Amino acid sequence: QAQLVESGGGLVQAGGSLRLSCAASGRTFSRYNMGWFRQAPGKEREFGAAISWSAGGTYYADSVKGRFTISRENVKSTVYLQMNSLKPEDTAVYYCAADGPMYTSVPLRASASAYEYWGQGTQVTVSS
Repeated sequence: QAQLVESGGGLVQAGGSLRLSCAASGRTFSRYNMGWFRQAPGKEREFGAAISWSAGGTYYADSVKGRFTISRENVKSTVYLQMNSLKPEDTAVYYCAADGPMYTSVPLRASASAYEYWGQGTQVTVSS
């Protein structure tokens, strides 16, 4: 079982950058595909980025591709989301999520229903 805690959110001006972190507990973190999702007020939760348990593959939503980078450090049981060139429409609560554990290579998934474990979220606000 994985427990996830996000940090790094805050208020930033448009064009700025933030780096989110998600610390996971549990001995099998390295076996989980990890994802970042976000939810803006009045909108459904949407997929942002995912990374495979081996860090050999990444997958991005079109809305963040080229601006956001997902990475992980299994020795620290942490996954990151580097967000650059932020826009006001990136304002949302950002959640990390875990899909697994995996024992074979599984395609990265964008559906929130595929992820069993979720953090509490961290607020990101981008001012214009």
